[in-house]
Amino acid sequence: MPGRTLSGSEQVLQQLQELRKIDIGSETAAIDASTGILKYLDSVSSALESKKFTREAEALRDAIVHSTTSTDFGGLGLTADQSLTGKDESEVLFLVSAYLEALNSQDRYETAVPPLDSRPPGRRGMTVTEKIFAAHDVERKGEVKPGDVIRVDVDWVIASDISWGGMEVTYEELGKPGIWRNDRLWIAGDHVVEPRIMDTPKVKPLIEASERARQVFKMTEHQGNNYTIMHTEFMRERSQPGMIVIGSDSHTCSAGSVSCLAVGMGAADVTMPLVLGQTWFKVPETAEIRFVGEPKPGLSGKDVILYVLQQLKRNTVAADKVVEYTGPGLKHLSCDARFAIANMTTEFGGVTGIFAPDEITQEFINKRKNPKYKKYATYYKPDSDAVYASSHTIDLSQVESFIARYPSPDDVVPAREIAGKKLDGCFIGACTTAREDLILAAMVLEVGLKKGLKPVSRGKRRVTPGSRPILKELKDRGLAQIYEDAGFTVGVPGCSYCVGISADVGQEGEVWLSSQNRNFKNRMGRGAIGSIASAVTVAASSFGMEITDPKPLLDEVDIARLESILGRKPSGATEVKYVEPGTAAKEPGSERGEKFQATLPTSVTADTSSSENNVVKGKVITLGDFVDTDAIIPAQALVNARMSFKEQGTWCMSYVYPEFRSKVASGMNVVVAGKAFGCGSSRESAVTALQGCGVKAVIAKSYSFIYGRNQPNFGLLGVIINDDEFYRTAEEGVDIELDIQKGEIKCGGKTFPFQLSELEKKLIQCGGVSEAFRLWGKGYMEMITTGKIPSSEDKQEDSGLKW
Repeated sequence: MPGRTLSGSEQVLQQLQELRKIDIGSETAAIDASTGILKYLDSVSSALESKKFTREAEALRDAIVHSTTSTDFGGLGLTADQSLTGKDESEVLFLVSAYLEALNSQDRYETAVPPLDSRPPGRRGMTVTEKIFAAHDVERKGEVKPGDVIRVDVDWVIASDISWGGMEVTYEELGKPGIWRNDRLWIAGDHVVEPRIMDTPKVKPLIEASERARQVFKMTEHQGNNYTIMHTEFMRERSQPGMIVIGSDSHTCSAGSVSCLAVGMGAADVTMPLVLGQTWFKVPETAEIRFVGEPKPGLSGKDVILYVLQQLKRNTVAADKVVEYTGPGLKHLSCDARFAIANMTTEFGGVTGIFAPDEITQEFINKRKNPKYKKYATYYKPDSDAVYASSHTIDLSQVESFIARYPSPDDVVPAREIAGKKLDGCFIGACTTAREDLILAAMVLEVGLKKGLKPVSRGKRRVTPGSRPILKELKDRGLAQIYEDAGFTVGVPGCSYCVGISADVGQEGEVWLSSQNRNFKNRMGRGAIGSIASAVTVAASSFGMEITDPKPLLDEVDIARLESILGRKPSGATEVKYVEPGTAAKEPGSERGEKFQATLPTSVTADTSSSENNVVKGKVITLGDFVDTDAIIPAQALVNARMSFKEQGTWCMSYVYPEFRSKVASGMNVVVAGKAFGCGSSRESAVTALQGCGVKAVIAKSYSFIYGRNQPNFGLLGVIINDDEFYRTAEEGVDIELDIQKGEIKCGGKTFPFQLSELEKKLIQCGGVSEAFRLWGKGYMEMITTGKIPSSEDKQEDSGLKW
C-alpha cells in the first residue's frame, strides 16, 4: 500500500540499493527477519560476502559492532537477542546508512599513494615531519623542504563541542557545501557539556549542534557527550602513525604521541579541510629534542615536558616549528608519557609535537581491537642527514617532580623547593593527564592512606578521567574508590577545571594545584590562581592541601604491580618496517584552465574607511609579550558560538585590560605587541574580538602559529617586525600608517619595511577564507597556494552530505 512504513529489514535492502546500487533481494528472501534487526544484518552481511561485496559486508559488520559495543566503549550497548525498542532499531538503521555512506566517501576521496620501501637516490634527507608532509602533498613529488607552500590531503578533522559551534557557523556561511568524509569527523562533547548543567540554555545549543552534525553528515564516529575529552580516546583508539590530523583545538598535537602530524587551528581553518579534505601549509622547520638517559620510576610525561620547558623556555627553539622528539631515551617513555609531552608542545610554543615512531608505538597501535584503526599505520623515521633547525638534548635522568608556577608554563621549579605552600583546591584531570597518570596517582593516594594520612577537611578535590573507558577501568580496579576515600569527587569525562567554563569553575582568589596543561591567568575561572604539576604531585599534595614533594610516597609504590596494570610486560614486538613517501604522476587536468575568470578585490577589508585602498591608518596601542588568547577573549565568552564580531568585541581584554576597548574606540586601533602574540588556545574569536572592538591591524615580534593563521583567515592585517628601532618609535598614541602594497609602515616620521606572503595578501584582500570560498568555491585552495585561477567545474561539487 502507498505510504506503508518499511520494516527494518526492508530498509536495510533499500539502503543497499540507494547508497551502493546493490540488489540482493533474492539472496535474502530466505532470511528470517523476525529474529531481530541485528541478527538480520549478520545474515545479510554473509550474503553480501558470498556475492563478493566484501566492503559492504564489512560495513554492516561495523554497524553491528558499533551497536553491540558497551556504552562505556562508545557503542549502543545492545545485544542481538534482546527485543529492541523502535528508537533502538532506528539507531541501528542509522548506523547502517552511515557506514554504507562511508564507503561512498572513501570512493570519492581515497587518494593514498603506496609508500616506497627505501629512499630513492637523490632525494633530500627529511625529518619525520617532512616525510608526512611529502606523503600528503597533493603533488606527490615525494619530498618537501621548509618554506614550501603546499596543499595537503588530510586524514581526520576533529572538534570539541565548543569549537564545533564556531565551525557550524562557518559552514553555514560557506553555503553548506557538504563535507569531505563522514567517517573521518570526530566531535567530542567535553568543554562545556556536563550532566549537572546539561539542561541550561547555554549548553543545549551546543548539544543540538553536535546532534545536527551527527544526523545530517551521517557520522560514524560519534560517542555522545562526556564520553571522552576530545584528544584522549582519539589518540588511544583512532589516530595512526603517518596521518595528518587537523583539529580546532590547540592540544590537537596530542596525537603526535603516536607519530601523527596533528595540528591545531582555528575553527574556520578547520572547516575548510572538513569540506575539502585538504588544507594548506607553509612547511615549517623542525626542531629536534633528543631524549637520553632513563627517568626515575614513577615520573611521568608531565614532569618531562615541564623539565623541557624549564630548560629551553616557551616560544624559543620551538616557535613556529614542529618539535620532533627522538633519541635513545624514547624506549623509556610509554605512549601515555609521550601523550603528555606532545600535548604540551603547544605550551612550549611549537606548531605541533611528534614522536619518531618505534616498537613502543607499533605495539600500542597493534593492541587495538578494531583492525581499521591500525591498518593505515605508516612508519617514517628521520633520515641520518635530515636537517633540523636546531637540536637539543634532554637527559631524562635529571627529571624530578616539578611545578609550573602560575601564570607561566615555563616558570618551573622542583616541588620540593616550594613545599608547604597552602592550597584551596587540587584537580587531577584534563587531556594531558593520561591513563597511566590517573592509575599512578591513585596508587600514591593508596600508599598515603595505608600510612595513615587523612585528607584535611578544608579545600576542594576533584578527579576527572579523560574518557569513559579509563573511568570504567578505574572503577573495575577499585582505584576510583581510592580517590573517593582520599576525599576526591570523581567526575565524568570532560575538561572540567582546566578551562573553567562549565560546572567546575575556580573562584576568585582560590589557589589551585592542577594536573592540567595551561596555567594562564583566569584559565580556571576569573581570578583563580592555578599552578600545574603531574597527577602524582597533585595527589600527594591533596592530603594536607599544601604543595608536597611526592617522592616519599612514590618510593613506596609497587612498581611491578603498576607495570602489570599498565600492561608493559615485554611482548617481543616485531621490528618496525619503516617506509618512504611514495610518488605519483600529476593527475590529468590538474593544471587548471581559466574558464572561470575572477579577480582579486583591491580593497583591504581591514580598513574599509580609508580613502586609499590597502592602507591602514590609526594610532598605536601597545601590549607586551605572550598576550594569550584567554586574555584577548576569556573562555567564558565562548559558549555562545553565534555572537557577532561586535558582541565578541565587548569581551576583548575585559579581564586583563578593561580600558583597552575605550582606547581603541578613541582611535588607538593598531596594536603593537611583543613576542608570541596570541599564544594559548586556538580560539579564532581572539581575532574576531579584536576586529569587533575596532582593531585595524596588529604588529608583533612573533605570533603563535594558530593565531598567526587566524588573522588572514578573517582578513585582519597582521605584520611581523623585529626591528627594535620600530618598537622604540611606536609609542602608545603615536600616529601610524601601514601600506600593504608597498610593504611599509610609517611611524614617528620613520619608515619600516615589512613582508607578507602572497597567500596572506590574497586572503586579506579577499576578506578571509569564507569570502575566498565564495569567490572560487572548492578551487579556492589552489588559488591561494598557486595563484592559478580555478576552472568553473572546480567551484562546487555535491558531496551528498549537506544540510
